[in-house]
Amino acid sequence: MIAILARMLSPADFGLLGIALLTLTAFKRFSNIGFDQALIQKASGNVDGYLNTYWSIEILRGLLLAGILVGVAPFVAGFFGEPRATPILRAIALTPLLLGLRNPGIVYFRKNLEFHKQFVYTMSGSLTNFVVALAVALATQSVWALVLGYVASDAARLLASYAVHGYRPWPELNLDIARDLFGFGKWITGSESVYFVINQGDDAVIGWLLSATSLGLYQVAYQFAKAPATEISQIISSVAFPAYSQLQDDIPALRSAFYRTLQVTMVIAFPASVGIGVVAPTFVEAVLGPGWGPAVPVMQIVAVYGLLIALGSAYSPVWKALGRPDYMAKLGVFRLVLTAAIIIPVTREFGIVGTAAAVLGVYVFPVMPIDVYLVIKSVETSLGRLLREIAYPAVASLLMGGVVLWLQATLTLEWAILELVVLVAAGVAVYGAAVGLFETQLNWELRETLRNFAGAI
Repeated sequence: MIAILARMLSPADFGLLGIALLTLTAFKRFSNIGFDQALIQKASGNVDGYLNTYWSIEILRGLLLAGILVGVAPFVAGFFGEPRATPILRAIALTPLLLGLRNPGIVYFRKNLEFHKQFVYTMSGSLTNFVVALAVALATQSVWALVLGYVASDAARLLASYAVHGYRPWPELNLDIARDLFGFGKWITGSESVYFVINQGDDAVIGWLLSATSLGLYQVAYQFAKAPATEISQIISSVAFPAYSQLQDDIPALRSAFYRTLQVTMVIAFPASVGIGVVAPTFVEAVLGPGWGPAVPVMQIVAVYGLLIALGSAYSPVWKALGRPDYMAKLGVFRLVLTAAIIIPVTREFGIVGTAAAVLGVYVFPVMPIDVYLVIKSVETSLGRLLREIAYPAVASLLMGGVVLWLQATLTLEWAILELVVLVAAGVAVYGAAVGLFETQLNWELRETLRNFAGAI
């Protein structure tokens, strides 16, 4: 959808929506009480007794957020120097209420590993977003294509939640239940709040210091560069948390499941990140078109960051399943302090490229080594074993990247889109050959892991 709309809309249009979503996400994250994840973590299979209270609190939260967003819209627009953002913010304010009204029974999709239902629920919103945004873009070629698509997607998910799950909630507020859920959920609230500032703080700095156009360039580059690695890893992570929760009292079984999950995550995330980093210049020219050139170096930096985040996404489900979500919150605060100290001066000096480099640099050191230490301690394993799981896809991906770089320097095709197709095809072939060689000659055991995943699916 973004690739198509980037040809029809301007970077400034994406930046205006970015300002609205940045504000919306801030209020949602800082008020996220984490009850859904508390219900998933509970060992008991049936949590019906909690759902009415959960639903009632979510509705109250949605009403409160909608009212606040409508009221603060002109002030937020003034802060970013973009008065055009005011009506967009007020339209987006409807979405917290739509989400609050969802059927609370959808928590069972992940708790019971019913991901066919989760797929229908999620895709109903994604497809609606695409159809509505494209239709409005064809009619108006304005930022309202992005806005109305986003609102329509949450409306579609609201309807789908009742169509796919049979639970029917009723208003009820049980304070004992709320207190019980809050004991776990408070750490989710803390970590969500901190990681929002980490993950979206760079957007806020760019929107404030630079312009909506710069923000649009940065966000689109960020989405494309990070998505190939992190979309798959987040899906695997969302499955891993409820699965690990069922193994929380059996560390050897949890450790085995962790390594299988890590293996699948890295075999996808590594080549995706290396690939997008290498082909970024051709990709921007072929897919996004004129006006998006400044996004190239950002994409290349964020591709590396996306790989590291994909690796880190294998850790957090372990901590949550073991009842230690506080690790995420505490690490997040540490990372936030370090990022806040450097991001503004670096952005002033180097623009959006400096912003991306600051975000990557802080995670590489010192946060990532602490992540690794904690996960090794949690599953009672060793650094050597962890590095062995990463080594195979790393070598195969770097070999692929070298071949694609050489091809990119030597090809002289007339059409950029044809060059992109050739580069991607060559990368897939080289990576596939390397993986096959490692599997047959070095006993990687990837096929066994994939068979287990296929059987589970």
